[in-house]
Amino acid sequence: MTSREMGRRNLGVRVTIQDVAKASGVSATTVSHVLTGKRPVAAATKDRVESAVRELNYRPNHAARHLRTRTSQMIAVIVPDITNPFYSLLTRGLADVVGGDYGSYVCNTDGSEDREHTFVADALARGVDGVVIASVDADVERAASPTRFNTPVVCLGDSIDHPYVDRVIAADAEGSRAATEHLISRGAQRVGMIQGPGNSAQSRAEGYRQALESAGQRFRPRITVHGDWTRAGGRLAMTRLMKQRDRPDAVFCANDLMAIGAMDAVRELGLTIPGDVALVGFDDIEAASLVNPGLSTVANPAYETGWAAGGLLLDRLLDRHTGGRRTVTLPCRLVVRESS
Repeated sequence: MTSREMGRRNLGVRVTIQDVAKASGVSATTVSHVLTGKRPVAAATKDRVESAVRELNYRPNHAARHLRTRTSQMIAVIVPDITNPFYSLLTRGLADVVGGDYGSYVCNTDGSEDREHTFVADALARGVDGVVIASVDADVERAASPTRFNTPVVCLGDSIDHPYVDRVIAADAEGSRAATEHLISRGAQRVGMIQGPGNSAQSRAEGYRQALESAGQRFRPRITVHGDWTRAGGRLAMTRLMKQRDRPDAVFCANDLMAIGAMDAVRELGLTIPGDVALVGFDDIEAASLVNPGLSTVANPAYETGWAAGGLLLDRLLDRHTGGRRTVTLPCRLVVRESS
């Protein structure tokens, strides 16, 4: 290494790819091939380049690469609640697939359609290469707007029905039906449900109603209420249910956080679980096995969902798939614990 090169590093001046090329005695193009792995390079040459990279502490200039290649090597992940452990595990699964080639940043919408659209617009302005979105918006065209800019989109769930938006869907209806059938099988006569907000996760509500119909039990709108996916929302929803004259003797909750909130409400009312009311959630987040009593739930494969979303997105980004929409459906399974 020359004194000039050492001086540049010690002064904090950005080391360029040309500096690495000079130090290793090759062209800048060859250095680029070594760094990207897109072209074969002789082993001895590769060793010299990698040694120079380490000695010079070279870091690629991503901004310059973005201008040159029109790519950012970044993926936007847009979710309604990053504090929900389900989405944390999902993001981990995504990163494990794309992390070698793409970075990702997470946007938390708090279940707001306006925030969702703000984040989508911001992601496009930043030139992200792809978008993974758990959309809360009923306006399909707005939610799928990145496709107009040839930006690949993967939807988590079935909220976006667009011909060029790939989807990863859990078998929600089957899981919800199994949960409700389980509650009925233990003798419940009035099975209520705490749904998500608005029209979200309709397949979970459909599975619940299918189980009631199959068992010959009528659907009771009074004991079907909406929460906001949070623990606090589940507590409020359960309080409303349990203060009704003909209160439910079992409740299926559309996610685990609301189910844990429902458990809070039952205890505050001086009732017991499952003696006075049995509970089943959905997702099987880690906390489901830690609360007392343990929460029966439907295991929703969060990590696998993120992994599948990452694979679909990479296929688009690497031009391995250029056709219409693909849908990956992942199975769910009932996990019975003490709450039911």
